[in-house]
Amino acid sequence: MIKFSKGHYFGIAILLALIGVTQVGFYLFNNHYANIGNSTFQEDENWLKQQNGIDSLKKVTQENATKIYPFNPNFISDYKGYKLGMTVEQIDKLHKLRKQNKYVNSKSEFQKLTGVSNDWMKKYAPYFKFPDWVTNKSANKYPSNFENKYQKFEKKEVKITVQDINTASQFELEKVFMIGEKLALKIIAEREKFGGFSDMEQLSYIWGISPEAIEDLNKKFQVKSLDNLKKYKINELTIKELQQFPYFNYTLAKNIVTYRSMNGEIKSIEDLTNVKQFPVEKLKIIAVYLDF
Repeated sequence: MIKFSKGHYFGIAILLALIGVTQVGFYLFNNHYANIGNSTFQEDENWLKQQNGIDSLKKVTQENATKIYPFNPNFISDYKGYKLGMTVEQIDKLHKLRKQNKYVNSKSEFQKLTGVSNDWMKKYAPYFKFPDWVTNKSANKYPSNFENKYQKFEKKEVKITVQDINTASQFELEKVFMIGEKLALKIIAEREKFGGFSDMEQLSYIWGISPEAIEDLNKKFQVKSLDNLKKYKINELTIKELQQFPYFNYTLAKNIVTYRSMNGEIKSIEDLTNVKQFPVEKLKIIAVYLDF
């Protein structure tokens, strides 16, 4: 029988302890790296999913960017024309036709108008979409009151009833192009100064009325009555009284009185041309309001 000394027992105990520590350490080591491996694998898997999603999104975006949908070539905008590779000149030709209220109704008409190349037509013409009434004229399925916006119809002339400018109301004046409430009231106020207009030209002397408004006024109104015109006795009125006439100021009124005192009575409109600073361009209009 083998006998162990105390030293042998001590050495065996140490050996067993070392074996235990080694096994425990090996176990902990394996668990640690197993966890690290699982974590790394999960991160890689998540990254791959995200990357696949990004790639898919890019692909869809690129497809949408390059995808062409059917369109009516008559309504190609500057931006769309640029994206389709058309020149500014080609786009302008199309826009110019539209301004004339005309439209192309076939692929050949479009190419003839714009001058795009055959290669351009091969690439984009298949996407042209004209209205059904153009592509299927024989069907004639539209109701009798259908308004074809692609054809230029002769406009029916609207008969305008010409009214008397001297009896026109504010409401009637506001119907004139570019005449609002303020200008309508200004016209009426000016009319009251004279008791009525003697000539449509007087409206052009009113500040604020545009040439376009004057043109429309002449279409809708004319002077029909002169019964209420205010009359000014040119040979009897003083400077202050003459000054009240809308087309006279103090200086002109003084010159009229001076002319009278030096030459006698003013007998005709021709005499007025000799008055210093007299507005000859308004002579015929002014004469209507004067009594000689």
